[in-house]
Amino acid sequence: HQARPILSKIRSDQDKAALSTLLDSDVPETLLQQQAPHVKQAYEFLHKTPDAVFIDCRSEMEYLFVGHPAGAIHVAWNDGPNWDINPEFVAHVKKATSVNRPIILICRSGNRSLDAGRALEEAGFTKVYNVLHGFEGELDAGHHRGAKTGWRFEGLPWEQC
Repeated sequence: HQARPILSKIRSDQDKAALSTLLDSDVPETLLQQQAPHVKQAYEFLHKTPDAVFIDCRSEMEYLFVGHPAGAIHVAWNDGPNWDINPEFVAHVKKATSVNRPIILICRSGNRSLDAGRALEEAGFTKVYNVLHGFEGELDAGHHRGAKTGWRFEGLPWEQC
């Protein structure tokens, strides 16, 4: 069994506009799954889709101390000290939701959540979405996050310990 490709990154404003149109249409779910919503589109999707589950798959320390989107539940894909992949990730997600509910995954920059999403798709989840640029966003010229893109950069609701 080969997993379907998960959520390619949107790279242009034209692609972002196309996804926005898809979010407002009755296009089959499989077409939407091949797109990664920008953080604002993910936020809108979560509000328009009350059965969606929002999962932050970063480490516990990132979730608690860097902050996390308001309303996101935490299920670590991998965690310190060795950064091993969490062997219980899929099982924990299955406890939080069913395989046919939409799942929005977010991590620091949108990369770890791709791997987590692939694992969920391989386990039978059918509506898995990865948030483009994640919580902290891309690196800027000075190798800092949070200055160009991301959930926090866009001013979307977040919490911190």
